[in-house]
Amino acid sequence: MAELTVGAAAPAFELDGPTGPIRLADFAGKSLVVYFYPKDDTSGCTKEAIDFSQQIEAFTAAGAVVLGVSKDSVASHGKFAAKHDLKVLLGSDPSGAMVEAFGAWVEKSMYGKKYMGIDRSTFLLDGQGKIAGVWRKVKVPGHAEAVLKAAQALKG
Repeated sequence: MAELTVGAAAPAFELDGPTGPIRLADFAGKSLVVYFYPKDDTSGCTKEAIDFSQQIEAFTAAGAVVLGVSKDSVASHGKFAAKHDLKVLLGSDPSGAMVEAFGAWVEKSMYGKKYMGIDRSTFLLDGQGKIAGVWRKVKVPGHAEAVLKAAQALKG
């Protein structure tokens, strides 16, 4: 699979969301922040979702929607969002099709064991569905702010 780079067209996707399907086409004319995270309600993923949620008004002002994606179910996402008062849209990709299309399904290693999992990664898409920013192997502290700056710059 080709590495997604700035200027490339984002892969089309359809996810299960809290009110029905979420599709790339739904965001035509808006910037879209897509962040992939390993699991609902784990420490790093919770911190990342809260950081994006705390900046949601600034993202909205920059014309951007924030979409968090994991393989967790819509029901799991609902509990996660309610528990932490999340303001971001959460999409469920149980098959992993979108995760793989964006190159976020990678080999990981913990305690010497290798396994496949979601690479914490973020993509900023412009209003035409083209990739405007890519962050791989994300470290959570300061990440939402860095993505917000890029979204604001995209708006001009």
